[in-house]
Amino acid sequence: MTIETCKLFVNGEWVSSSASETSPVYNPSEGIQIAATPMCGSDEISNAIEAAHAAFPDWADTPPVERARLMFRFKELLEQNFEELSQIVTREHGKTLEESRGSVRRGIEVVEFACGAPSLLLGDSLENIARNIDCESVRQPLGVSVAIAPFNFPIMVPLWTLPVALVCGNTFVLKPSEKVPLSVIRMSELLEEAGVPKGVYNLVHGGKEAVDTMLTHEHVKTVSFVGSTPVARYIYETATRNGKRVQSAGGAKNYMVVLPNADLDSTVDAVMGSAYGCAGERCMAGSVLVCAQEAGDRFLEPLAEAARSLKVGATDRDPGAQMGPVVSQQHLEHLHRSIESGLSDGADLIVDGRDVAVAETPEGFFLGPTVFDKVEPQMSIVRDELFGPVLSVMHASDLDGAIARLNGSGFGNAAVLFTSNGGAARKFKHEVNAGMVGINVGVPAPMAFFPFSGWNNSFFGDLHVQGSEGVSFFTRQKVTISRWADTKRFF
Repeated sequence: MTIETCKLFVNGEWVSSSASETSPVYNPSEGIQIAATPMCGSDEISNAIEAAHAAFPDWADTPPVERARLMFRFKELLEQNFEELSQIVTREHGKTLEESRGSVRRGIEVVEFACGAPSLLLGDSLENIARNIDCESVRQPLGVSVAIAPFNFPIMVPLWTLPVALVCGNTFVLKPSEKVPLSVIRMSELLEEAGVPKGVYNLVHGGKEAVDTMLTHEHVKTVSFVGSTPVARYIYETATRNGKRVQSAGGAKNYMVVLPNADLDSTVDAVMGSAYGCAGERCMAGSVLVCAQEAGDRFLEPLAEAARSLKVGATDRDPGAQMGPVVSQQHLEHLHRSIESGLSDGADLIVDGRDVAVAETPEGFFLGPTVFDKVEPQMSIVRDELFGPVLSVMHASDLDGAIARLNGSGFGNAAVLFTSNGGAARKFKHEVNAGMVGINVGVPAPMAFFPFSGWNNSFFGDLHVQGSEGVSFFTRQKVTISRWADTKRFF
């Protein structure tokens, strides 16, 4: 099998990188390399930024309605190629095809949102703020926007920022994860086909050198990032120190709380989907389940049985697979070490996913659903974001105790409560220290017109992706105050 090195898209042209170093791209279901990502140096990244900077004046002066029409064409091409994009995501990431389709759909929804640019960019005005003085505000773009995307949602996360940045009048440089570049390459081809002008959108590849160039380059005005908390903090600190506007989404340790009065079947289904969807490789995964009062007596055994019954398989060839592999052999080994750490700390391993075997593709990076019980807050499997199909179960005497455990985690992406009691639900959503809350919803990820609102160590910055906050992030307001002489003097 010939391994091709991924190309860059710079100033409207597909070009080969001059980098000598590459990073392997795997099909994680098969455990085989399918492509190579070039580790671009500072010069190649700077060339893309310079191209975006040169294209900015004309793009900023393009009427918003015309920028929106580009998004309409882009959306139509994404729809026409929806199945192909979903299959590429499954091939290079390992999601089930259903999960890939869902993630591509959520990305397209942001493009749909961006199509409303003429309304989203409306300013404000007020006549006679004082006698014969009027005031108006308008939104204007900032310049070159860069995005550094993670591996876990190859299409969706780039589309969190790209459509909004472009319709607001900014130009764009995207660096996808070196682990999953193929989906974004195909997406970029569709944006090219939609008619994006030269230099307005650019695609680059690389590692830390590429990222550091983006964070420090004088022409970069905004930086968007999604990844782990340590890297998110580094991105935020470095980019803001260099005068950039930053939205930097970090990791999570999302708690799900179940009360004894919750509906058994729907709760087990929701917990399974949250903990093991996308093999747990998402920042919205429910990774800690707190059973309040005697809820564990009702829910723990049905949950464990559901975990044991979940079919793990090669998602690129088995349509019946309910969960796929993790992204790499290195990450699989990290998860194995985390499970050993949980055992060493005294947690009770009631479902061991290390025993899973996929005969069809024995070299794939598979870990089955794993459940720990009797987990305590000081254990590393609770403190650290594992980013895999490992669920930790804790117990609390009541709802207050469960909320206290949740609020002590240090993260703040999502918090979920399963209950049939409205008063408990109201108390929970008011008191939990998290930006996205689910009531009987396992994954409370907002739609494109609401912000993806992580808190605490799950987000560094002020304005989140999506919704009106996304528009505010990619624009700055200009206020004009006008006074005119009495017109009677001119007649």
